[in-house]
Amino acid sequence: MAVVRPFRAVRYARPAGSDISTLTAPPYDVVTTDQRLALLEADALNVVALELPDGALDDKVVGNRYATGAATWLRWMNEGVLEQDAEPTVYVLEQRYEQQGHEISRRGFIAAVDLEPFSSGVILPHERTLPKAIDDRLKLTRATAANLSQVFGMFRDPEHRTDSWIERAMSGTPLAIATDGAGVVSTVWALTDPTDHTALAAHLRDRPVFIADGHHRYTTALAYRDERRAASPTESVEGLEPPAYDSVMMALVNMDDPGLAVWPTHRIADAPGPFHAQAFWTALAQRFDLEELPPGHPSSALDATDGRVTFLVRARDGRTRVARLRADVDHSASFPAGTSDEWRSLDVAVLQELVLSPLLDIHPDRPETLERLRFSKDAHEALRLAAEHDVVFVLNATRMDQVAAVALAGETMPQKSTYFYPKLLSGLLFKRLD
Repeated sequence: MAVVRPFRAVRYARPAGSDISTLTAPPYDVVTTDQRLALLEADALNVVALELPDGALDDKVVGNRYATGAATWLRWMNEGVLEQDAEPTVYVLEQRYEQQGHEISRRGFIAAVDLEPFSSGVILPHERTLPKAIDDRLKLTRATAANLSQVFGMFRDPEHRTDSWIERAMSGTPLAIATDGAGVVSTVWALTDPTDHTALAAHLRDRPVFIADGHHRYTTALAYRDERRAASPTESVEGLEPPAYDSVMMALVNMDDPGLAVWPTHRIADAPGPFHAQAFWTALAQRFDLEELPPGHPSSALDATDGRVTFLVRARDGRTRVARLRADVDHSASFPAGTSDEWRSLDVAVLQELVLSPLLDIHPDRPETLERLRFSKDAHEALRLAAEHDVVFVLNATRMDQVAAVALAGETMPQKSTYFYPKLLSGLLFKRLD
């Protein structure tokens, strides 16, 4: 069962309701070198000084990034740049933005969630993790003994019972407000009543938590917990409050929240050698019905009214076609043995196993081939790139029910199967692990 607890967050020492936009940043793994420099030029106390410290990646080199991060964290705590809340709290987060003239709000909780191995079925991943990325985050966690940003988790609550706790917190004064570069406004409130904490924990106890974003953060937290347990095997005692490293800071959003948006990630691919467009179209037609792009907005052509997986495909020859998976062909032998029907119905899995691998020799099991695969969140940008690359694929978004079904089956989706918008800002809250 998922155990959700209040915790004493570390926050930037600012009066309640302060705008801390200049102190926050996008998730560390999407911040470019130029963006990092710009954030620090705007405010030297920006969270990227902790998340992406100066210094070498080799932790044996003097002045490496992990030593720099640890020194910055300690200095900021000692000098009062950061301060820890006095009482255990569950935090409420709202992210508000405009899309096509409509205001959209996504709301949830930030709490400490007890760490569980994926095998327990309590916390469920939906995408693969990369060992190299985990190694970097683990070294930084060892150095700072802190969660510097949140894992993004989801739970099912179709009755929206958790809304009442969110609304109760939002009736008070916010702790902080921050606006990111895309205009998304993140606001944090405190839910301080222990009775509310107990009721919320009881409500979530029998519900699995699905990781939407932050698989590397979660896997890092697990590894760090196991190291700390091995170093101090008597520190965790049954019946007592568990050590802080036994849980991870997690933002929890209702999967049935209408503001929970999942966007597709489109693919731009290149062949390993000379690309022959006509041969590609001929091979694609063996598994897909191909139609010329009809008049109107291209996105309307992606509507799969008959349930078939559908892509927009533009090749280097300038032709754009709608590709719909053929229903008169048995595709089962082309998928990895043991994969579920739910996994095989994913647009990204169909693209990976029936197109990218056999026709363009690109597959995550052959990591060197991924150098010929690029990703874009913007369909228009992706289609423009067809002039410079061999083939572009514009996809539909993965649905929430697909995310849940694949995770519950104990499977993970191909890389970049989902893009949850908006991303969580770093710098709103921190969690000490010591």
